[in-house]
Amino acid sequence: MASILAHAPSSSTHTVTNQPPPLTPYDASDDAALLEGLRREGAGWAEPDLRRLGALAGGEEAQEWAEQANRYEPELRTHDRYGNRIDEVEFHPSWHHLMRTAVAEGLAGAPWADDRPGAHVARIAGALVWGHTDAGHGCPTSMTYAAVPALRAQPELAAVYEPLLTSRVYEPGLRTPTGKRGLLAGMGMTEKQGGSDVRTNTTTATPTAEPGVYTLRGHKWFTSAPMCDVFLVLAQAPGGLSCFLVPRVLPDGSRNTFRIQRLKDKLGNRSNASSEPEFDNTVAWLVGPEGRGVKTIIEMVNCTRLDCVMMSAALMRKTLVEAGHHVRHRVAFGAPLIDQPLMRNVLADLALESEAATTLTLRLAGAADRAVRADGDREGEAAFRRIATAVGKFWVTKRGPAFTAEALECLGGNGYVEESGMPRHYREAPLLSIWEGSGNVNALDVLRALSREPATAEALFAELGAAQGADARLDAAVTRLKAGLGEASPVGARRLVELMALTLQASLLVRYAPPAVADAFCATRLGGDWGHSFGTLPAGADLDAILERSLPG
Repeated sequence: MASILAHAPSSSTHTVTNQPPPLTPYDASDDAALLEGLRREGAGWAEPDLRRLGALAGGEEAQEWAEQANRYEPELRTHDRYGNRIDEVEFHPSWHHLMRTAVAEGLAGAPWADDRPGAHVARIAGALVWGHTDAGHGCPTSMTYAAVPALRAQPELAAVYEPLLTSRVYEPGLRTPTGKRGLLAGMGMTEKQGGSDVRTNTTTATPTAEPGVYTLRGHKWFTSAPMCDVFLVLAQAPGGLSCFLVPRVLPDGSRNTFRIQRLKDKLGNRSNASSEPEFDNTVAWLVGPEGRGVKTIIEMVNCTRLDCVMMSAALMRKTLVEAGHHVRHRVAFGAPLIDQPLMRNVLADLALESEAATTLTLRLAGAADRAVRADGDREGEAAFRRIATAVGKFWVTKRGPAFTAEALECLGGNGYVEESGMPRHYREAPLLSIWEGSGNVNALDVLRALSREPATAEALFAELGAAQGADARLDAAVTRLKAGLGEASPVGARRLVELMALTLQASLLVRYAPPAVADAFCATRLGGDWGHSFGTLPAGADLDAILERSLPG
């Protein structure tokens, strides 16, 4: 027996073969659609910084930060050791590394203090790249960005807080806001009885003797990033639903009443703390007129909806890169997976979806940038932004879960284990179609825009008209869309908005993408030459050209 064991090969069962090498380090900005869109939408000046950020995002350190921030989730501490109520949330150091980088790179409120044309496009592009790390910390940076235009409805408050919300300094910890070098903003809109129907809110706002100052009483159901410095909150004032600024720490340095009842145990987005705060004699400052709370926050909603589109596009790109890397290095049935015809079809189909999402995201960012400036077609871009952001929010965020599941499947069983990171991305994907209004809310919002703001339809068709005559399938789809507007109804809203999204994406690809990409997209998404799952591109699709463009070198 001893002689047999002596001649046995050592550790032969543990020899690792046919496994891909680590993806990291890689360049998360190595994306032709992203870089072309950045230049086209007026932010080419940001490309050197974007490439630098891409190397950082795809580096081993940043990827480890993302993994740790999700493994070691935030913890709520309601009281200190002496029994004092503190309502603080503790985060792993990796969360703070991610946040510090995001704020320093201008992914929070910084564009509002940047006069360069394309500043808002540069932020979206940077977030598309930095989104290759962790999605959760994109929540507070997004809300901080979105809070600035809403706060401008009350100029005296904006004068105090805007310079701090647009700062590139991340300074965690609860202290007097004006004593810090940079602030983060959250928001508390929804309540348990209403969700998106914020007009049913029951939180009350009672005026004090000091003009513009109120006290709040109530309970919010889903308030993310409770360790932010200030929050925009909706509450019922004597004049109706109104918007208020609620600081965690009052100007005199005392804690405002912001009792965190619990943190949400969520499907995904686990690095980020979402909470249920209770207000009880909580001091708040009115933002905008009483009774105009929804109108005051509408600009904030437009901003965060765009970020939902962006985050979905970032998840698509990240998981496509992961899938492409795996199949390049994995051999099955005698050949690398990347050379297997059906796998190439799957990847090319995913690549089309990813490019369409990225291109639309950057076009929306360009519209947002131009809508806030005094030059150019500001009104036209604002009208286009109004309808197209809701359309993009509806469609791109809905494509995310199916896309991520297909990309995960490309890795097979390897993609189903936590170590791959793919389960984290898969759990994250559904959030973005829920946050800032579900599919129904956004589809109905499109109908509302069409009926109340005719300029939005004019702007949409002007955009589609820029590609007229370039592809017969696109022209036919635009004709169907025009006919559908005359029959628009709530029951058919999703069908109509889906067609809007596909025609808009197709028009952008026809104008700006290589012919192989545009032709395959129009043939499948508009021409009907497609199945009901990814990987069903027609035989004539130029898979080689699509994959050569989309997969990093």
